[in-house]
Amino acid sequence: MKRIVVLVSGNGSNLQAIIDACQQGRLNGSSIAAVFSNKADAYGLERAREAGIPAHALEAAQFADREAFDRQLMLEIDAYAPDLVVLAGYMRILSPAFVSHYLQRMLNIHPSLLPKYPGLHTHRQAMANGDEEHGTSVHFVTEELDGGPVILQAKVPIFADDTEDEVVARVQHQEHAIYPLVISWFINGRLTMRDGAAWMDGAQLPPEGHAFE
Repeated sequence: MKRIVVLVSGNGSNLQAIIDACQQGRLNGSSIAAVFSNKADAYGLERAREAGIPAHALEAAQFADREAFDRQLMLEIDAYAPDLVVLAGYMRILSPAFVSHYLQRMLNIHPSLLPKYPGLHTHRQAMANGDEEHGTSVHFVTEELDGGPVILQAKVPIFADDTEDEVVARVQHQEHAIYPLVISWFINGRLTMRDGAAWMDGAQLPPEGHAFE
């Protein structure tokens, strides 16, 4: 049974999707060992508590710099001996030491079809540019912001009369489906990262990730 630690900064809807997948037996008996947030009032922490999962807040104001914050976070995460670290709306830039420590066993989900729109405000950018297609990407985490090898993407349409909230809801619906799926691949030993690429069932994935309909 694998142990997962999840990092959140806000509402935690992707965390909830992972909690649900664990409770429904879709993650091969694995469990979320703990949830950490850089925001003490993050609703994701409440979701963890309601599910009986240890929930911890670590705020930047307590530390001299990013490196000191990440050193303490690593110590507290490692106390749970995780097999996988999952970023689920964690809104801090990670230090190189943190990324290196969990390299090849840390996943992130980003609301765009990477490499398009790394960083913030992805839905707004897609709409402003007149994109007819948008989506979300699950990828391994590397030092490059939202630049690690893509594992799986899900696409959604953007319609002419859409509001940003409608696009957000459409993307999140897909996120809640694909993130637990990718986690299950990792837990079951099907998914690995090596040589700077994502590998699935022994084959290197293309830049856009696994072809999945």
